[in-house]
Amino acid sequence: MTKPQLAVSLLLLLLANLGWTRAVPASPALSSGRRWPYRSIFSFGNSYTDTGNNPTVFAENDLFDPVNRPPYGSEFFRRPTGRCSNGRLIIDFIAQRLALPLVPPYNPALTHNGSFRQGANFAVMAATTLDAARFHDGSNPGNKYPLNTSLGVQLEWFESLKPLLCATTPGREKFFGRSLFILGEFGVNDYHLSFENKSMNEIISLVPEVIGAISIAIERLITHGAKSFLVPGTIPSGCVPQILHYLTKDDPAEYNSTTGCLNVYNKLGMDHNQLLQEALEKLRDRYPGVTIIYGDLFSPMMEMVESPAKFGFVKDVLTMCCGKPGAFLCGDDGANLCEEPSARLFWDDIHLTETAYHYIANRWLRSMYSTATESS
Repeated sequence: MTKPQLAVSLLLLLLANLGWTRAVPASPALSSGRRWPYRSIFSFGNSYTDTGNNPTVFAENDLFDPVNRPPYGSEFFRRPTGRCSNGRLIIDFIAQRLALPLVPPYNPALTHNGSFRQGANFAVMAATTLDAARFHDGSNPGNKYPLNTSLGVQLEWFESLKPLLCATTPGREKFFGRSLFILGEFGVNDYHLSFENKSMNEIISLVPEVIGAISIAIERLITHGAKSFLVPGTIPSGCVPQILHYLTKDDPAEYNSTTGCLNVYNKLGMDHNQLLQEALEKLRDRYPGVTIIYGDLFSPMMEMVESPAKFGFVKDVLTMCCGKPGAFLCGDDGANLCEEPSARLFWDDIHLTETAYHYIANRWLRSMYSTATESS
């Protein structure tokens, strides 16, 4: 596979009430009947959060959308919805737990027939934190990857919607003060898009800039009246099938001897998450009336990698359910499809199954509950 083919493949997949069939570790704190204070959810991010923006955004740019076809969406929705999974995402489980509707996608190219008074989702598959132009090297002027759907663009979409939600500034501040803002995941696409043409030292130097952009976005939303944030960290990239296939190493010492994950890419995720948590703590000090909760993606994913049997997952947990790295995307003719997606961590070669997202959502909801209890 050539480098351009590799870049496109990496990007396509990054771009890329509660019936339940498999047990997920319980969340006792969530069964207490607490009434959550949120009236709406506004979300920003990439494919880990996108609930359906990518079909219209990709169509508008005449681009193939690999997730807008079966078997995506087969587990819960029974049809493709633009979600990069076999079913629900973390944001869906959070909305359901908060007794809110599933958060509808919003972008300027989408025909909007309903109200967004209970929330809107601006996340788009393959979105970067930094401006998309940063990742166009100029060697292929016709290349549209990554699309111009970065964090800054999503914030502009939010600001264009804002006047339709409330007519007055005091009304908007009160409205957004009762909303939950989910900001991320952001970072993984900035790093993955850089793996082919930057050294690891150069990529590491991007981390403070990425974290800075997230911090600025939070402050920008605070000026609009936002008071409650859930800010996810990034994933252990060294464990995802996509990276393990395309960025394979000859030296066995590059791999964790227990998990089989690539150490250097997991270290990048840990550095990002550490710096993000430090930045969030500074924002908490600066804005004492604002609640900012860190959403840990890394630790629960590693827990599932290290102890797959605990979650009912197959032993070979780093394999994906749908597709084949380097050969077929999920949904292609001839692509593999496992018999029991709920026994897998990875749905395709970077995104997770509904089962995995459900567990992570419960972890985050416990953090949200604990924070709300401490502040009440």
